Amino acid sequence: MFLENTVNHKEQFGWIEVICGSMFSGKTEELIRRLKRAQFAKQKVEIFKPAIDTRYHDEMVVSHDSNEIRSTPVPAAANIAILAQGCDVVGIDEAQFFDDEIVKICNDLANQGIRVIVAGLDMDFKGNPFGPMPALMATAEYVTKVHAVCTRTGNLAHYSFRKAEGEKLVLLGETEEYEPLSRGAFFNAMKKNQETKDKKSTD
Repeated sequence: MFLENTVNHKEQFGWIEVICGSMFSGKTEELIRRLKRAQFAKQKVEIFKPAIDTRYHDEMVVSHDSNEIRSTPVPAAANIAILAQGCDVVGIDEAQFFDDEIVKICNDLANQGIRVIVAGLDMDFKGNPFGPMPALMATAEYVTKVHAVCTRTGNLAHYSFRKAEGEKLVLLGETEEYEPLSRGAFFNAMKKNQETKDKKSTD
């Protein structure tokens, strides 16, 4: 359960919230919900996303349900530290695409009294921890893990299975390239892929 930090208002420190999970699990939807609520409360909010992510819009953070909020695309995590000064709340989407410096920047912002809300994939298409996300989750006060629904079993899904071929780690895509799978479905899908590769190599 997510509880906001409201105990001691005299403490001049912020905190970090991480929203993580697979693709199609509602990460961005939850990020937008929290940020819009802060905007409604007249707090100064800035939202950032990696410049690499142009799937829906160049300057908007957009969820799969077409919910959106204006953001600033940045090429590297270092830009966030400069642009976030004077904010009450900072939102960061697709954090897995940033360099490892994002961890220090998020902690520096929190230490300045800023509430930092980060959303990102916790695992890559191979089921391995993705980029700076493990370190962000470790240093965050709050971690919310959201789940999609497995397209093959109907169970909770927390793996992002890549249907498209290729070993490139970063491949922007939607339902044509990825599908959310449960642990069992993901294991079987990866096993089948490996068997297909082995068969091709021996033919």
